[in-house]
Amino acid sequence: MKKIKQLALVLLASLLLASTAQAATGGIAWDKAPNKTNDLPALQNGAKLFVNYCLNCHSAAFMRYNRLKDIGLTEQQIKDNLLFATDKVGETMKASIDPKQAKDWFGGNPPDLTVIARSRAGAQGSGADYLYTYLRTYYRDETKATGWNNMAFPGVAMPHVLWEMQGVREPQFETQSNHGHDVQVLKGWKQVSPGTMTPLEYDHAVSDLVAYLQWMGEPAQNTRVRIGVWVLLFLGIFSFVAWRLNASFWKNVK
Repeated sequence: MKKIKQLALVLLASLLLASTAQAATGGIAWDKAPNKTNDLPALQNGAKLFVNYCLNCHSAAFMRYNRLKDIGLTEQQIKDNLLFATDKVGETMKASIDPKQAKDWFGGNPPDLTVIARSRAGAQGSGADYLYTYLRTYYRDETKATGWNNMAFPGVAMPHVLWEMQGVREPQFETQSNHGHDVQVLKGWKQVSPGTMTPLEYDHAVSDLVAYLQWMGEPAQNTRVRIGVWVLLFLGIFSFVAWRLNASFWKNVK
C-alpha cells in the first residue's frame, strides 16, 4: 500500500512538472475561432487565401476544385482565379512542390490539409480553434532555420507565410506562480513592424482561411446539419401522433 501511494505521488509530480514545462516552453490556451462555415463570402476569401498562400507547399489531395461551386463560385471564376497548379477544374488540389526538396528545406514533406481542421481537435477546443490560434501566434526567432517560431506549436518547422499581412510581432510575458514554480505566461503582443493589414483585418482574414479549412474537411457538413434538424422535427411530430393514437386505441380498455 505504501508503494502504491509513493507511485501515485511520483505520477502526480510528473504531471505537474509536465504542465509547468509546457507553460515554460510556450504552451498557450487556444482562442475560439469564429464560426463562418455558413458565410459564403468568408469561405470564398478563405479559398483564395488557401490557394495563394498554402497550396504552394501543402496539398489538399482529397478536395477537387469543382467542389468550390458549393460555396458560390462559378466554374469560370475557379478557372480564372484559383487554378494555378493544374488546368482542369475536376482535378484535386495537389501542391506543385517536390517532396524531396520539401524534406531538405523543412525537414519533412508538408502534410496534406484536406482534413487538418478535423484532425487537430483536442482538449482545448476544436481543430478550427487550434488553427485560428496557430496562424495568429507566430513571432521572430533568429535561432530557428526559418527565422520564425510559434506559441501554439513551439519549434515549428513551417515559416510564417502570412507575415507580410500581419507584420512582425513579439510576445510579451509575465511571471506567474504555478504550483510553487515561476512560469512565463503570455500577456500580449508588441507590434515590431506593421503589416499590410491592421491586426483586426488580419484576424478576419485568418478566420476566413480557417473557416475554409473547416469546410473543406467536410463540405457536406452544413447540409448534414440541416437534414438532421428536419429529421428530428419529423420524429418529434411522428412521436406525438403515435402517442395520441395509442391513447385513442386503448382508451376503452381497462
